[in-house]
Amino acid sequence: MNDDTKLSRRAALKLLGAGALIAMTGRRARAATPLIQRAVPHSGEMLPVIGIGTYIVFDVAPQSPEFTELKDVMQAFVAGGGKLIDSSPMYGRAEAVVGALATATGLRAQLFLATKVWTSGREAGISQMRESMRLMGTQRMDLMQVHNLLDVATHTKTLREWKQAGTLRYLGITHYHAGAYRELEALLKTRDYDFVQFNYSLAEREAEARLLAAAADTGTAVIINRPFAQGGLFATIKGRELPAWAADFDCASWAQFFLKYIIAHPAVTCVIPGTGKARHVADNLAAAAGRLPDARQRKRMIELIQSL
Repeated sequence: MNDDTKLSRRAALKLLGAGALIAMTGRRARAATPLIQRAVPHSGEMLPVIGIGTYIVFDVAPQSPEFTELKDVMQAFVAGGGKLIDSSPMYGRAEAVVGALATATGLRAQLFLATKVWTSGREAGISQMRESMRLMGTQRMDLMQVHNLLDVATHTKTLREWKQAGTLRYLGITHYHAGAYRELEALLKTRDYDFVQFNYSLAEREAEARLLAAAADTGTAVIINRPFAQGGLFATIKGRELPAWAADFDCASWAQFFLKYIIAHPAVTCVIPGTGKARHVADNLAAAAGRLPDARQRKRMIELIQSL
C-alpha cells in the first residue's frame, strides 16, 4: 500500500475526532457514529455492512507479533460496531486464530461467526465442520457456507439438517469469480440459502448484470468478498489524491471510496475486507458511517476508475 493511501487512512482517523473508533493502544473505545446496518432477509436480523475477511491475514502463528496485532484488530472491530467475521478451512490457521482471539478478548458473544465447508463427501463435510466449530470456539455457528460450491448438493442437505437441529443459524454458498455466477444464480432461485457470498468491486462489476438482482429477488443476504480486487484497486490509484467530490458522500480515504461504492448497492448486506492492522479497521468501518453515494455519484466513481 502506498504512502498516499496510508496518509488518507490517517486522515480518516482524524476525521473521527474525539469519538474515534479505536485507541491505538488496542484498548476498547466507544463507536463514534452508528454504522449502517442491513437486514438478513430471511430473519430480519440486522448486521453492520462492514465485516472482516480472514484470508491470508489471519493465517498467523499463535503468540507471534502478528497474532498480538490481530488482537488489537478484533478489539477495534467490535469497539467500532463490527460483527461479522468470515473464515474457511482453506485459510490455514485462520479459523483457529479467530477462535483464540475471540476467547482472549472475551468478545465471542458480540461476533457473528461465518465459515465454510470445503471438501467432498457427506462424512468428510461433517467432520470438517465439526472441527471448524471447535477451532472457532462455538457450539452453534452463525453461518456455514459451501465454499466455492464444492459438492454443493451433498453439503446443502447436511446444512439444512444442522439448521433444523439448531447447530447453525444460517446456511449459504460462496464463490470468488464471475465464471460461477450462472450456477450461483440458479442455486439462489431454489431459495434454499440464507446467504450468498461472491466478489464485487469497482474493478469487478460483473455482479451488477444479474447476480445482485437475483439475490434481492430471492431474499438472499449478500456478503461481498474481494472488495479491493485483491489490492488491484490500490495499485490503480497509486500516487493519486482522493477527489474532492468524495466528501459529498462523507468519504475521507480511498479504502472508504471503494467500500462505499459497494455498500451503496441496496442488495449488499455486508462486505468483508481483510486486514491485519487496527488503524485500517477504523478506516474501513468509517465507510459505513455517514452518507453513501447516490446513482449519479456511483456513475462518477466508475468513470474515474475506468479513466486511470
